[in-house]
Amino acid sequence: MEKKNYKRTTVTAALPYANGGVHIGHLAGVYVPADIYVRYLRLRGQDVVFIGGSDEHGVPITIRARKEGITPQDVVDRYHEMIKKSFEEFGVSFDIYSRTTSDIHHQFAADWFKKLYDEGKLKEQTTTQLYDEEAHQFLADRYIVGECPHCHNEGAYGDQCEKCGRDLSPMELINPRSTISGSTPVLKETKNWYLPLNEYQDWLKQWILEGHKEWRPNVYGQCRSWLDMDLQPRAMTRDLDWGIPVPVEGADGKVLYVWFDAPIGYVSNTKELCESNPERWGTWQQWWQDEDTRLVHFIGKDNIVFHCIIFPVMMKAHGQYIMPDNVPANEFLNLEDNKISTSKNWAVWLHEYLVDFPGKQDVLRYVLTANAPETKDNNFTWKDFQDRNNNELVAVYGNFVNRALQLTKKYWGGVVPECGELQEVDERAIAEFKDVKAKVESLLDQFKFREAQFEAMNLARIGNRYITECEPWKVAKTDMKRVETILYISLQLTANLAIAFEPFLPFSSKRLREMLNMDSFEWSQLGQTDILKPGHQLAEPSLLFEKIDDETIQAQLDRLERIKKENEAAAYKAEPVKPVVSFEDFEKLDIRVGHVLSCEKVKKSKKLLQFSIDDGTGTPRTILSGIAEWNQPEDLVGKDVLFIANFAPRKIMGVESQGMILSAVDYDGSLVPTSLVRGTKPGSLVG
Repeated sequence: MEKKNYKRTTVTAALPYANGGVHIGHLAGVYVPADIYVRYLRLRGQDVVFIGGSDEHGVPITIRARKEGITPQDVVDRYHEMIKKSFEEFGVSFDIYSRTTSDIHHQFAADWFKKLYDEGKLKEQTTTQLYDEEAHQFLADRYIVGECPHCHNEGAYGDQCEKCGRDLSPMELINPRSTISGSTPVLKETKNWYLPLNEYQDWLKQWILEGHKEWRPNVYGQCRSWLDMDLQPRAMTRDLDWGIPVPVEGADGKVLYVWFDAPIGYVSNTKELCESNPERWGTWQQWWQDEDTRLVHFIGKDNIVFHCIIFPVMMKAHGQYIMPDNVPANEFLNLEDNKISTSKNWAVWLHEYLVDFPGKQDVLRYVLTANAPETKDNNFTWKDFQDRNNNELVAVYGNFVNRALQLTKKYWGGVVPECGELQEVDERAIAEFKDVKAKVESLLDQFKFREAQFEAMNLARIGNRYITECEPWKVAKTDMKRVETILYISLQLTANLAIAFEPFLPFSSKRLREMLNMDSFEWSQLGQTDILKPGHQLAEPSLLFEKIDDETIQAQLDRLERIKKENEAAAYKAEPVKPVVSFEDFEKLDIRVGHVLSCEKVKKSKKLLQFSIDDGTGTPRTILSGIAEWNQPEDLVGKDVLFIANFAPRKIMGVESQGMILSAVDYDGSLVPTSLVRGTKPGSLVG
C-alpha cells in the first residue's frame, strides 16, 4: 500500500478507566509509546494533536460507588484527578486530557447515536435478561454472582469466574443471585439498539485484511480471527442508570453502552480543545474528518476489537470520519512473572513509584521501553529495573556524559574547544554516529520504540569507546591540541544524546541540555558534529543518573511478597465439611504418633518422600508421602507426625508404604505434615 503524505496527525491514547490509579502496565502498553511518538513528530515539526481523557461510565464504577456508599460521580472525580496527575508527573504530554462526564462529551455522543438512529443504521431488538425484582432493575453481568459450572467457585461473576478464569454468561451460573439485593433474578424482556456489525464485515475485510497488511502481526492477526467468524450485531445501549441517556423516545432507564460512548470521547475531547483555542488548533473536523489527516490509536491488546472493528464501523456508519491509519497495540506487561491485577493490588502504581523513587521518572520510562511488550507479553522485574539503571543509564549513558563534561571542565574550564585535524579514530567515531538520525526515524516510523531507544543509547556506547581509545588524560601530558579535538567530538556526541533521547527520556534530556547550555535545538541537528560551537560556555556538570542499591530493590520485592501472601490468605476458603460419619467409623482408623528417623526423596519422583518412622514397636515403619514439592526432607527429620497405622500396605514405585502421613492442605495448595504442640512418645494413639 503506497504511503500517503499527510498534513497532520491525530494521535489518541486509550482512555483509562476512572476506577483506579495508573500502573506500569498501562504506561508500558499505551502511554509511554504514544508519548514517544508524539514527541518525535513534534520534534520533526509536524502538525500533531495528542488526545487523552478518562473513561468514566460503565458498571464497575457503579459497583465501587455502591460498595463505598458514595455516588459514581464521586468515584470518577477522585480517580480522574489521580490519573491526570500521574500522566503529568511522568511527562505524558497530552494536548488535552479531558473526561467522558463533560457536558461537551454527553451532547456529542448523544448526537452521534441520534444520527445513526434517525438514519436507520441501528437495529432495535428485544431480548430477555436477568432482572432484580427487589431492586427494580436489569442486572449487568457483574451484578450477578453464582456457582461456576466448571470449578464450582460459589463467587463467580456473570461474565467470568476469577478462580478458574473461564468466560461465562449469567445464564450458565448455578444458583445465580443479585449482588444488589441478594435475591434470585428473573428473566424479563427488554429492548435495546444494536450496531449491525455483520453488515460491515465485507468492508472490514477489505479495509483491514487487504488495506493494512503493514499493521503489527498481533493486531492484524486478532482482526483476522474476528473477521474469519461471522460478526454479530452488538448492543449499543444498556439498562443502567449511570451513563449518557439514550436520546430516543421509549428509552427511559437506558444509557449508551460504554464502548459506544468511550471512543467518541477522543472526538469530543478534540472539540473541547479546539474550541478553547481555535487560533492554535483550528476546528475539530480537520483532525477527524479531513482526508489529509492521519489517525493513529495507541491501545492495549484487550482493546483491539473495539478500535479496529467496532469504532471504525461506528465511524463508517456515521459517514463523515477518516479511518485509523494504524493501531500499534501492545501486548501485556507482567510483574515478576505474574499477570498484573488491580483487584489484587499486584501492580506498581505510578503515584506510589514516585514516593519511593523521586525524580526517577525517566528510569521507569527507559526500562518500560526497553522491555516494551510490542508483539508479545513481556515481564517487569525489579532486578532488571536495577540492572538497566545501574548498567545502562548510569554505567553507559551517564558515565559518558560525565566523562565528557568533567574532562572539558578540567582541561578547558568548561568551554567548547576548537576541533583540530582529525585522525582515523575520530573519523571512525563520527562515521558511527552520523547515521543515528536515519536509524531512529526509520524505527519510530515503524512504531519500533524498543529498537529506536537502543539506537539512541548506542550513541553513548560509541562515546565511551571513543574516549577510552583516545585516552585524553594521557595525551594531555604531551599534546593539548589533540585533547581539544577529542573533547570537541565528545561534546558533539553529548549534544546528540540530548536530542536523540528527547522523545524517550524528556526529563534527563532537559537536564543534559541545561548542563550543555543548549537554549534551543532542532531534530534536524541529530547526527551533526557542529551543534556546540567553539567558545560556547558549558554549565556546571552533575551526575545525570545515580545507582539504585540492593536494599531499595529488596524493599519493593518485600512489598510484593506481602501482597502475594495477603491475596493467598484472602482467596483461601475452607473446604465444605464432608458428610457426617458415625463414631464407630472413626474408631476404625488407627491414628498414631510417629517420630521421623529419616526422610529422603524417592528417585525418579518429583512428589514422593520416603519416611522411616519410629512407631513405638521397635521396628521402623516405611511410609511414602506425596509432599516433596513443598517440604525439604532434612527439615522433617526429628519431627513428630501423625500417621494412619492400619492402612493396607501398598507398593509405590517399587517401595512398600505401610501407612499414611496426615498432612494439612494450606490456603496456597501446599501440603504441610501434622506436628504436635509438645512431645509424645512414638506409637501413642490419637483419639
